[in-house]
Amino acid sequence: MDCIFCRIAGGEIPATPLYRDDDVLAIADINPQAPTHLLVMPIAHHANIGALSDAADAALTAKLFAVASQLGRERGANGYRLVMNTGADGGQTVDHLHVHVLAGRPLGWPPG
Repeated sequence: MDCIFCRIAGGEIPATPLYRDDDVLAIADINPQAPTHLLVMPIAHHANIGALSDAADAALTAKLFAVASQLGRERGANGYRLVMNTGADGGQTVDHLHVHVLAGRPLGWPPG
């Protein structure tokens, strides 16, 4: 598999972890869309949120959002946004489940 996020999680591509445990990794986005733009992803490969389906997956989903929210609170004094894109029409460009944490400026609506 040639998944860039799997390669980052496996240490093949260097990245500075902002958070890491046995299940979840958070890094800074290399193409930030806000002053703070982090990516929170599972260590194990899952293409997107639609690929998760059982109780163990629900625990992983909850953990992804808990970590993303923690990082958002730490870095977004005036608020933050969590975004999860799924599929091409949803704006997903890397087929590895991840949550974007955006903060550091007012974020307009609608987003896209």
